[in-house]
Amino acid sequence: MSAVVAVIDDLREEGDELDALVAVLDDVAWRGPTPAAGWTVAHQIAHLAWTDAVALLATTEPERFGDEVARALAAPETFVDEAAEALVADHAPHALLARWRGGRQRLDKALRDAPAGTRIPWYGPPMSVASLATARLMETWAHGQDIADALGVTRTPTARLRHVARIGVRARNYAYAVRGTTPPEEEFRVELRSPGGEVIAYGPEGAAQRVTGPLLDFCLLVTRRAHRADLAVTAEGREADQWLSIAQAFAGPPGPGRPPRAEQDGQR
Repeated sequence: MSAVVAVIDDLREEGDELDALVAVLDDVAWRGPTPAAGWTVAHQIAHLAWTDAVALLATTEPERFGDEVARALAAPETFVDEAAEALVADHAPHALLARWRGGRQRLDKALRDAPAGTRIPWYGPPMSVASLATARLMETWAHGQDIADALGVTRTPTARLRHVARIGVRARNYAYAVRGTTPPEEEFRVELRSPGGEVIAYGPEGAAQRVTGPLLDFCLLVTRRAHRADLAVTAEGREADQWLSIAQAFAGPPGPGRPPRAEQDGQR
């Protein structure tokens, strides 16, 4: 099995797992709030349906994708929320779920059918098929975490988290750039323990700047689904420590992130 097929398979499994979580919800639960301010469970699925559709457009009709970029540039702070809100307003939960399922299937086929070496336009630099599939998996997992947290569900970590971690590591310099600062020149060493005890490592072994911790915690950190204070991710070195405070695996503004759990508990 090729690496490209493997990540597309993992993307499909990630979507199927989240599908199973939301398919049993009633309409009241679909309208329930999630940790993302102003977003219900329905908004989370609407966002995934919209981004899958945009990814399909970029893959199959790249010449039209420029229109999507133009819309994003015209309203960089609101276009994501507006897209989700439009789908929620126009679809009952069962119709929204059906739309997301259909979009996942079409994107899956398009990614598998894309010729070797295909470069797909995106809101940042063009991506390979494997990179786009990885980005879609990261978003599916992260928004699935919002839904799981809203429902009080603890998900079992899977080996698919390695894709999320890889994006978080590769996006290190972007996290600085989006904040208007210059990233360090030195590479960092990142060592993460998988749920099975395997160590997944990135960067030179002898690097002075090091990050270590559980794979799940690192993924929660770089998707900004948990506050650093609540995670067992540690840094050695001033620059590595700074990075853990700003790390993000996704494109666009960093957003407020989650407050520490103690602060959330104090507000209840």
